[in-house]
Amino acid sequence: MKKYRPVGLPSFLVLALGLLFFQGSTLRTDFGETGQPADDEPNAGKVEIGRSAAGNTAQWAFPCDRKTIERYTAYRTTKPPVIDGKLDEEMWTKIPRSPRFVDLVSGNKTIHDTRAAVCWDNDNLYIAFWVEEPFINAKLTNHNDPIYTDNDVEVFIAGKDTYYEFEINSFGTLYEAFFIWKDAYEKGGFDKNPLFALSNPKVKPFNGVGFKNHPRGLRYGSWDFRFPGLQSAVHIDGTINNNQDRDRRWTVELAFPWKGMEWIARADNRALPPRNNDRWRIDFSRFNTYKEAAPSDDHGGWAWNSHRVWDSHVPECFPIITFSNKTL
Repeated sequence: MKKYRPVGLPSFLVLALGLLFFQGSTLRTDFGETGQPADDEPNAGKVEIGRSAAGNTAQWAFPCDRKTIERYTAYRTTKPPVIDGKLDEEMWTKIPRSPRFVDLVSGNKTIHDTRAAVCWDNDNLYIAFWVEEPFINAKLTNHNDPIYTDNDVEVFIAGKDTYYEFEINSFGTLYEAFFIWKDAYEKGGFDKNPLFALSNPKVKPFNGVGFKNHPRGLRYGSWDFRFPGLQSAVHIDGTINNNQDRDRRWTVELAFPWKGMEWIARADNRALPPRNNDRWRIDFSRFNTYKEAAPSDDHGGWAWNSHRVWDSHVPECFPIITFSNKTL
């Protein structure tokens, strides 16, 4: 392809114009300089593909619809819950629940109701799930079994250069992984930690699931990571692995200590616990071994908001959680 050079312009001016165009072609993601979502900034999360006198021709770089990314306020609790999965504390009746989860890809309504809620105190981030399920089943019992092949619920907690993946099935079996973007791996000091070292056989390159052209490119995943101090519990309103009757639901209760988020917070030195009005990206989803019958467009994965692609590993599509010092 031929390069166009304006006739009669001095070479130094051509060079200057080229530099200006290059600066207008830089990538902006949804994470600002402080690691908080930068979606309120002009052109945040867009790839600049050129400017003209007629205006900005920016393009959103991610598969989800920016307008449907959910926002939620997480309030403080003055009394921590007992992590038993029952969700019978008064706090869980007062704290707002999420909207009903939608299909991860299509954004359509799902056959069963799934909701989540979030609160916090100085020690922990608390998350609850209400999972409607007429036939509760599970098979996997070992830590880091491929829980995503069971019916499960999942949480992804994102930092500026990292994110943590958590999964749990109705047996209470856990799956954990920690991901670091390759462009931050060495400069962020992650290579010095044996949990993340490339010599560790449980650390592997990862390039997404259905969205393999993420603007940041490759990331490294550690399946050797265990979230320090994590508490988790499941309660079943029904009979697991008995399809002779109909069950009601299963509920999940989680406590993630802020102290355990050191590597998530490292890149932007974000406050642990958060300050009032700090915003984080956290994803909440549910995956099923079954799908609703046609003509339903059920992909078997549901989430707080749709990613518009079969991939949970897109932090820019995670709901925006604002932490408030207000108590309910």
